[in-house]
Amino acid sequence: MAQPKIQGEYVFRRQEMVSAFNFTEDGKFQFFYSYGAADRNASGSFTIEGDTLKLKSDKAPGRDFIIEQQSKSGSGYQIICKAPNPHLFSTMEGLVFVGDQKLSFESDKNGVVKIDLPHCDKIYVRNRIFPDIPTLVKDEHNTNNRFEVMIQESALQVSFKGIDFKILDENTITCYPNYLIPLEGIEFHKD
Repeated sequence: MAQPKIQGEYVFRRQEMVSAFNFTEDGKFQFFYSYGAADRNASGSFTIEGDTLKLKSDKAPGRDFIIEQQSKSGSGYQIICKAPNPHLFSTMEGLVFVGDQKLSFESDKNGVVKIDLPHCDKIYVRNRIFPDIPTLVKDEHNTNNRFEVMIQESALQVSFKGIDFKILDENTITCYPNYLIPLEGIEFHKD
């Protein structure tokens, strides 16, 4: 059985969402995505293993925020999110792990995520408009409970970590619902 080939532009449209890949012969790709207020992009390389298309984005996953300051102050935990665009403040999210339990805390309109817990093991932060692999803010060894983080321009890009595509034929690729496109029936068709 011949290895499937992917080359050219593949498009996915659903209502006001449009997304497309351009795959080149030399194993590179460019990607764009537009949905509401979120315009995203990516570039990188790809490999094909059987009928699985694997993408390796130029973006490093889990680095959409930098920690500007951290300290111990008061009780519970607090993440103060900064962004060049204040419209992003209310779309920040803290993902908290206590043992095997995962909890989600949303930011207020000022970008502050308040976590009223006496203890947690790990805290990650992400933006709900630009979802990707969350950024680790606190691990189990860090005893600080107040963090100031700044969103980076990389949030506009997609890492594709954990998202593989299945090649149905030379004109169609598909994937499961994921953090970027949380919909059933995702099919990109050759344009």
